[in-house]
Amino acid sequence: MASSSQNNFDLNVVPNVQPKIRHSSSLSQKDPFMTNASVMLDDAVAASVARGIITPQDEKLLADRTDVEAINDSMALSIQCASSVSNMARRLQVRGNEVQELRTQVLRLQRRNRGLQQENKELKKNL
Repeated sequence: MASSSQNNFDLNVVPNVQPKIRHSSSLSQKDPFMTNASVMLDDAVAASVARGIITPQDEKLLADRTDVEAINDSMALSIQCASSVSNMARRLQVRGNEVQELRTQVLRLQRRNRGLQQENKELKKNL
């Protein structure tokens, strides 16, 4: 997939109306950063930015921003990306702990099974 630096975007094309923008402090995990069907959605942001994907609609939205607004948007997106990575790390840690607990439980059940099998053999011998 081509990165955005390889695409020739006409940044002078602007939308007819000003897009609605939400500030990052008012966002939940699943709320969109921008409206108007932009690709800039919370979890998709990190992947989209990493791949350099910008849709023509995003291109138009970004072209209408001042440098300060673009910097603020970039900072908000960076914070969202860091938050998403942090949340993924937390979920991974929780899953890792669950896996360790399940392994421990499996080992206990295997030991119990061996003990019961041994006890079963002894009972069969006594019959």
